[in-house]
Amino acid sequence: MSREPVDRHEQILTVAAGLFARKGVAATTVREIADAVGILSGSLYHHFDSKEAMVDEILAPYLRDLRAAYQPVLSRAADPRTKLHDLVVASLQVVEAHPHATEIYQSDVNYLSQFERFGYLTAAAGDVRKAWLEVISDGVARGAFRPDLEPGIAYRLMRDAIWLSVRWFRPTPDYPLARFAEDCTSLFLDGVAAAGRAWSLAEVGEDG
Repeated sequence: MSREPVDRHEQILTVAAGLFARKGVAATTVREIADAVGILSGSLYHHFDSKEAMVDEILAPYLRDLRAAYQPVLSRAADPRTKLHDLVVASLQVVEAHPHATEIYQSDVNYLSQFERFGYLTAAAGDVRKAWLEVISDGVARGAFRPDLEPGIAYRLMRDAIWLSVRWFRPTPDYPLARFAEDCTSLFLDGVAAAGRAWSLAEVGEDG
């Protein structure tokens, strides 16, 4: 039995995801996608009823996997630092598995949210935010994190650093994803100052 229809379906999704990530959903046309796949626009509609249907199939698994990756982190008994580290690792693993979806979500979530079929994006964003705030706030309450830390600000800084890394970070054998996750966690929690050393402007100079 031929698998061509299934393969074609996946081929269209792969090509569309790359175009959406690079150009944005609004700027990408169905004809561009069809041309890149090598089929007529009419043939594309045998697989998807609209451009939005393609976006839906790209984003839904990404958000499903992100939520699923967070569940064991939040449910296990661990200290706040370990949980924050595990959230970073889980997030980066999902980003690595869904690079185009990550880029599309970051760039086009506001545009897509105007369509009724993407109403679930708001709920997904709320679940992600809740997970991070739960861990950060618990860390502040238990004295693991700074008492003056504003959880909402910390979350947004960490979120952008992690998800926007899809635009530039490429794991290598010498610098794998696991090390990147460790370095991110260390920077978030410990900063860049040498341990036990407080520098002054007089020492480093106003120009750094």
